[in-house]
Amino acid sequence: MAYMTKEGYDKLVAELHQLETVERPKASAAIAEARDKGDLSENSEYDAAKEAQGMLEMKINQLKEVINTAKIIDPSKLNTDTVQILTKVELRNTKNNMKMAYTIVSESEANLRQGKISVSTPIAQGLLGKKVGDVVDIKIPQGTISLEIISISF
Repeated sequence: MAYMTKEGYDKLVAELHQLETVERPKASAAIAEARDKGDLSENSEYDAAKEAQGMLEMKINQLKEVINTAKIIDPSKLNTDTVQILTKVELRNTKNNMKMAYTIVSESEANLRQGKISVSTPIAQGLLGKKVGDVVDIKIPQGTISLEIISISF
């Protein structure tokens, strides 16, 4: 099950619609065009078009699965007492006093450039359920990082 915002859900539905109504017909047309060029046993263009179609269908199926199992979260029903999905957390690295802020989101909505980290990342997992003022030691690939929770908001 994927927890996500209404905005994230709508984005996935739009992407699925694009793939099914625009990209799928393009893939079929590419296969038909390659098939018309003759002997399929030595037609690398045909093989590439079939492989691209297979990848497209796999992506469509993955999106359908995420959409079908999605649980849309209403932020108005959440509180900011503890860190949870959809909360924005302001943190301070206790070693270098560097501050950072992340919004914890579903995997499909994660975008580090926008400050959105997946709920399945080590940092998010270490922060879930914690409160303002808590200092959390989180194991990351580079070692252990110690973070203090400064604020929790939406």
